[in-house]
Amino acid sequence: MKTSVSTASAARRRTLALLTLLGLQAVSGLPSAYANSSILNASYDVTRELFKDINPAFVADWKKKTGETASINQSHGGSSKQARSVIDGLEASVVTMNQANDIDILAEKGLIPATWSKAFPNNAAPFYSTMVFLTRKGNPLQIKSWEDLGKPGVKVIIPNPKTSGNGRYSYLAAWGSVIKAGGNEAQARALVDKIFKNVPVLDAGGRGATTTFTQREIGDVLVTFENEVQLAKQEFGNQYEVVYPKISILAESPVAVVDKVVDKLGTRKTATAYLQYLYSEPAQEIIAKHFFRPRSEAAFQKYATNFKPVTLFTIDEVFGGWKQAQKKHFDDGAEFDKLYQGKR
Repeated sequence: MKTSVSTASAARRRTLALLTLLGLQAVSGLPSAYANSSILNASYDVTRELFKDINPAFVADWKKKTGETASINQSHGGSSKQARSVIDGLEASVVTMNQANDIDILAEKGLIPATWSKAFPNNAAPFYSTMVFLTRKGNPLQIKSWEDLGKPGVKVIIPNPKTSGNGRYSYLAAWGSVIKAGGNEAQARALVDKIFKNVPVLDAGGRGATTTFTQREIGDVLVTFENEVQLAKQEFGNQYEVVYPKISILAESPVAVVDKVVDKLGTRKTATAYLQYLYSEPAQEIIAKHFFRPRSEAAFQKYATNFKPVTLFTIDEVFGGWKQAQKKHFDDGAEFDKLYQGKR
């Protein structure tokens, strides 16, 4: 009987010790023996179809390598709106945005380190795109350049630069096209002012703008990412025509692990592997198939017909980087607010 009681007591002590250890792990953020393989990817509007293909490919690859079953959930919206959601408590283990500015703000709030762009290759941007035009069949207004978007009577669909990286890139592409052609700031401001006077509605994100143009049939031209116009053309056939301006902006799509979230949920291993997978050859091919420009030269060459040549300029060379562009053009009371208030 004594042996039985002693054994039971020892079992209770082991159980208490285990519970205490698990409790300490929960409080201290130490990884548990059962790491969480379910993550949320907060991404921007027009990557919906891309990640529908990327996610199962990663899940299969992760299962093969580790034996673990991963689960990837998605959240989509305007890039800046998504960043704000993460700041406000959306528990995204990773963010895949369309501009560095929307990840920098997470660093400013202490959710990720300021050195986030060094965590992965290519400034933590596994793919990139550019801004092009989608017009009605036959391009009846003969829209070919950024200057054409500012002509009287042209209705231009661009999402809101205050909430959408898509809209912000469109604005900066138009402004930068003037500077790269030898124009000055006043001329660039005048063109962008004309363009936004031609915008009948400002959607919150890029996908909303596409819906406005294709389903609500508002506007003569949609300005959006290269992949988005190609998807619209594929879906609706020859109702539309894709137009490449001679010069446009390099639109990188940066990614980051959200440290505060992964440490809380125990998802760091899966989250890091997920973003690393985006640089793999299988993922780069999926990226290229969806008309995003891959970093892999092999994938780019294999799908070269998806990407027409266009002269690209960077945010750094024209605007001095995203922080300067944000302050001058998109902060409250900055250039965009001034010109849009004038429109109204």
